[in-house]
Amino acid sequence: MYLSRRMFALGCGLVASLGFTVGAHAQNAQTPQGRELTVASSATYAPFAFENKDKQIVGFDIDIINAIAKQQGLKIKVINTPWSGIFAALNNGDVDLVISGVTINDKRRQSYDFTAPYFAAHQLIAVPKTSNVATLKDLNGKKIAVVNASTADDVASREFGKTSPNIRRFESTPLIISELAGGGVDAAIGDNGVIAYRVSQNPALKTVEDPSFPEEGFGIVVKKGDKPLLDKLNAGLAAVRADGSYAEIYKKWFAKDYKAR
Repeated sequence: MYLSRRMFALGCGLVASLGFTVGAHAQNAQTPQGRELTVASSATYAPFAFENKDKQIVGFDIDIINAIAKQQGLKIKVINTPWSGIFAALNNGDVDLVISGVTINDKRRQSYDFTAPYFAAHQLIAVPKTSNVATLKDLNGKKIAVVNASTADDVASREFGKTSPNIRRFESTPLIISELAGGGVDAAIGDNGVIAYRVSQNPALKTVEDPSFPEEGFGIVVKKGDKPLLDKLNAGLAAVRADGSYAEIYKKWFAKDYKAR
């Protein structure tokens, strides 16, 4: 009798566990309303996403996703997710969407769906103020810091070879700027908004804009085929652009008026 009751209890626990799993999958299949969406952002990317003195995640990206969520009646929770694992978190279903200065490109479109661009960007080079570097090609033979698996990594790899020993890969933008400021590399490459912000805080550095760098767009990322969520995000983004919220957020973080391209 004891064994039978124990087996019955274990069986109930297994059914409950399976029921929870099925319930979780069913919940994930629902439309965005009615459940809290988990948003991944790498909070090392000021002024787009970073931790303030109170350890709260703030920044341009965070204000944008909050404005979209408010406009569309979505409940969201932003979690700090390292860039190196941010797409794995989306693939695994640990998060519902990603907003983290992700450049829209053809390679990423094969695996994920993107909203319309919410920020116009391009790559920017940071160098010491004494440097004579004027273009990307001038970095040939020099040590270059990039964030691993970023657009800058792609740019440097195409120009100098993916296996070039001169390309030094790091996990975040603060690290590549720190390495540059410390003399460990000759240049750092990254997205214009964040590189300009970091360089403005270091008087020994300057930025170089290579006109050959193409214009890019940051997009909010969802799983391939998640059309209900994608539609909500696109509708919310269009609305905050139309009602002036976007322009207010832009000015707050970049201290200048937004000008549509």
